[in-house]
Amino acid sequence: MRKIRHIIFLRDVLILALTCFGGPQVHLVMFLDMFVKKRRYLTEAELLELQALCQVLPGPTSTQTITALGFKIGGSGLAYLTLLVWVLPAVVVMSAAGIGIYHLQLHQISLNFTRFIEPMAVGFLAYGGYKIGEKVIVNPYDWLIMVVSGVVAYIFRSPWVTPIVIILGGVFTSLNYKEQESRAKEPLNIKWANFILWAGVLVSVAILGAITRSVPIILFENFYRNGSLVFGGGQVLTPILYTEFVEFKGYLSRQEFLSGMALAQVIPGPVFSIASYVGVLVGRDGGTAHQIWCSVGSTVGIFLPGTFLIFFVYRFWGQLKQYRGIRASLEGINAASTGLTAAACVRLFEPMAHNWLFVLTVAGTLLLLQFTKIPSYALILGGIVLGLVF
Repeated sequence: MRKIRHIIFLRDVLILALTCFGGPQVHLVMFLDMFVKKRRYLTEAELLELQALCQVLPGPTSTQTITALGFKIGGSGLAYLTLLVWVLPAVVVMSAAGIGIYHLQLHQISLNFTRFIEPMAVGFLAYGGYKIGEKVIVNPYDWLIMVVSGVVAYIFRSPWVTPIVIILGGVFTSLNYKEQESRAKEPLNIKWANFILWAGVLVSVAILGAITRSVPIILFENFYRNGSLVFGGGQVLTPILYTEFVEFKGYLSRQEFLSGMALAQVIPGPVFSIASYVGVLVGRDGGTAHQIWCSVGSTVGIFLPGTFLIFFVYRFWGQLKQYRGIRASLEGINAASTGLTAAACVRLFEPMAHNWLFVLTVAGTLLLLQFTKIPSYALILGGIVLGLVF
């Protein structure tokens, strides 16, 4: 019976991997419908609490939530299978998109038909940040953290600014812990194995990449580091990757990255699958096999640290949330993440601000997302058609 239950659960995960469009907020609604209402794997309160835990941790929120649910139902073995089934469809699509763009460029076929996708991607990012901000910016302290975080991220464009800003935001609101409800405390019983594994991999791959200079290993390290430091999900990850791989290292062009960013927003599954796309294009000079290995390194690198961390924290989460400072820090982390998203929107919009057609495209995308129920993939297809017509 247990095996049958696990198979049914994995089938449910695959259905969601093929139908979950729209990012963590939409994913949560579909998780509630599938896992709570239809299958009753857990209660609504348990799922919402699990989602809140994953928002506190660095990494892909939806992926950590569904992986932790697999862990709850069947232990670590089912959890890893859950992770694989959940991410594989999106990873395959994003890797194929990267290879496709590379071959278009190889045959000197212009990517100008994607030019409307760039401003649409900015619109998607701005809308996502706005929707998150509606939920998490609730008082003057949140506004202050958001504005300061956004200004700092706009001025200092280093990949290391993001984790520093997020940590400081969490520390700032944790000082206001007295506003949180007091709870009875028990001694923490922490099992450190997964944390040691996470830290050991982080250090080991950095050393291995420096010694071997292997591109797939270096990409694994780059994405493992980003996956270990990104709070706030895909809306925060994409500007970090833009800073590192476009502005800082110059591995991708602006047009290439924004096209991939838009695609990652509209395919089902985790937005973090953009790592697969970036990996393919970084490895473009080594042939298709090399591109695939670069995609594998990037994909495993971005998803693995969040998995290690959710396995580590989930075991003592019930004890950890008894501390008011931990619960209070979430407010600052969310506010800082919103500021980072706002800064990324401004930086991405600046080069296109002089083009009235692109400005109208950004505005139109925002209005359509806010006031209509047109699915995001239909908007992207419409943008491609516009690019072909004009």
